[in-house]
Amino acid sequence: MSKANITINEFGFTKDGENIELFTLKNSNKMEVAIINYGAAIQRVSTPDKDGNFDDIILGFNTVAEYEADGSSQGAVVGRVGNRIAFGKFTLNGVEYTLPQNNDPAGIPCCLHGGIKGFDWVVWEAEAHIIDGQPTLTLSYLSEDGEEGFPGNLTVLIHYTLTDDNTLTVEYHAISDKDTPINLTNHGYFNLKGEGAGSVYDHELQIYFDQYTPVNTGLIPTGEIHSVENTPYDFTTMEKIGTRIEDDFEQLEIGAGYDMFYYCGSDDKTLKQAADVYEPTTGRTMSIWTTEPGVQFYSANFLDGAIGKNGQPHLRREAFCLETQHAPDSVNQPNFPSTILKADEEFYSRTDYVFGVK
Repeated sequence: MSKANITINEFGFTKDGENIELFTLKNSNKMEVAIINYGAAIQRVSTPDKDGNFDDIILGFNTVAEYEADGSSQGAVVGRVGNRIAFGKFTLNGVEYTLPQNNDPAGIPCCLHGGIKGFDWVVWEAEAHIIDGQPTLTLSYLSEDGEEGFPGNLTVLIHYTLTDDNTLTVEYHAISDKDTPINLTNHGYFNLKGEGAGSVYDHELQIYFDQYTPVNTGLIPTGEIHSVENTPYDFTTMEKIGTRIEDDFEQLEIGAGYDMFYYCGSDDKTLKQAADVYEPTTGRTMSIWTTEPGVQFYSANFLDGAIGKNGQPHLRREAFCLETQHAPDSVNQPNFPSTILKADEEFYSRTDYVFGVK
């Protein structure tokens, strides 16, 4: 019989007085995943190393105030449209929509991660369940018509399920009463040695998608799709993250390291393997499977030293993100798979994080 369970604890209050709770999902292998209903953020992921020692391998904070003060979306769900929309504008059904411009790399403004108050800044409704012996947390949020400039009343459900094979499954459902763009992902910062345990340069990474979308100096895709072959972006076989990160390559210089969307070449919505990560000193592994057409690989180039859960600062390149999603600025890029959700149709996306050792 599975010993899986969910515990619920008080986490604190937002500056507006809203109650935030911490939901801890535990499977029969003693693996734990903790999630807060502020930003639907994964606050902790506790997994064993090759010797059976558990460590927390995702960056996060101990208080609501620290999450409210942080600008890096740690562990949170970003949306309504994650990543960038050029100049905070798009046209849909003949209507031009204007969004907040909350990011401006190289003086080229954009709407980043849904705007000033995207999904990573809101309080979600939460319900805990045990379904087929597995702990599941359901989070829901109504993004009202006009919120951050987007059209349509959009109802979003997220299901976090921790299975007994050490897989965290994240399922996203959404429906809107108007056509609207949507691009949901989780912005988890991982370090398989443990939070605050230093650089991730020695982590070995394989990305199963062999195309990338070059960007301009504002980190907005040019609309081109290039092969990774003979570039520092080629992770089609296992390679240490740090091996080529300082190469003399224009796209790396623009991103101050890795900050690039990898495209699988289609939008068939099947569950497919996106990436594998291996950390040799602990033996920990993480595999990512997704129904999304790509993954944004980000080498945490702009972490600013905020103090994390274990009292250590979150420093530059001491974590990595693998955000399953559609390409940045897809709403303005006819060459990319569409991010438009039609009115009254259901949006569905799934990503599996499979944890292990070798």
